[in-house]
Amino acid sequence: MTRTAEPTANLQQNELGNIIEAYSRVTERLEQSHLRLTDEVERLHRQLDEKNRELARKERLAALGEMAAGVAHEVRNPLGAIQLYASMLDRDLERLPEAQRLVQKIAGAVTSLDAVVSDILAFAGNDRLELHAISLDRVLDEVLALAAPQRDVLGATIHVDADASAVQVHADDRELTRALVNVVFNALDAAGPGGTVHIHVTEGEDGFVTIAVADDGPGVAPELAQRIFDPFFTTKDQGTGLGLSIVHRIAESHGGQVTVGPGHGGGAVFTLSLRGAGDTEPVDHRESI
Repeated sequence: MTRTAEPTANLQQNELGNIIEAYSRVTERLEQSHLRLTDEVERLHRQLDEKNRELARKERLAALGEMAAGVAHEVRNPLGAIQLYASMLDRDLERLPEAQRLVQKIAGAVTSLDAVVSDILAFAGNDRLELHAISLDRVLDEVLALAAPQRDVLGATIHVDADASAVQVHADDRELTRALVNVVFNALDAAGPGGTVHIHVTEGEDGFVTIAVADDGPGVAPELAQRIFDPFFTTKDQGTGLGLSIVHRIAESHGGQVTVGPGHGGGAVFTLSLRGAGDTEPVDHRESI
């Protein structure tokens, strides 16, 4: 009896050991699955929070843009009248140079105000985009021509990728030119006298084209990078603070994005991402902010 009981007890112990081992494996897998699910839930929560913040920002900017556009239109009408009357006075005061200079100062101030109104309307713009395949070399040639006076005043240098001419994007050429002009002007201001600006173009495997504009200026502080695309935010003594907000609006209206980060050798890099000419997924043209 004793000899028979011992193998039975050993068998039961082995079976119990196997059960415990199997239970441990299942428990371990459940723990791993729980950890993965926890990580995924946290990731989704972060993604949801980010999307909610983005949606709230768009709603705020849409309301601000609508209000700003209304104010800009109301301001532009009397500005036109002031400009007209100033030009009439300018002609009538040819024999009174001192008075004529005062009138010319008034006209200059009106021109400056009109430029601010134009920036506000560009920020609030909700024109329907005319999207088609655009060669970047043509757009960049126009951007460089518009930036040439500021570049020459600063004695700065602008380098453009030689292979940018072979790249095409799916965009509205007028809006794309406006966005790139604002980015390049901002880069020249940051680079300062004798500074350098590099324009680098890359075609990604995801169908997007990135246009990176890098400067050798002081860079953008991390706490400012979060606000730099907000309307009316500026660290400069002059300007409306709408330039980069307009770039942000144009990028989003094209289904792309604009970001800012540090350069490899210092300075800042603004990267505009747009759909390549081969990626023609529909874009909501009504998106204005």
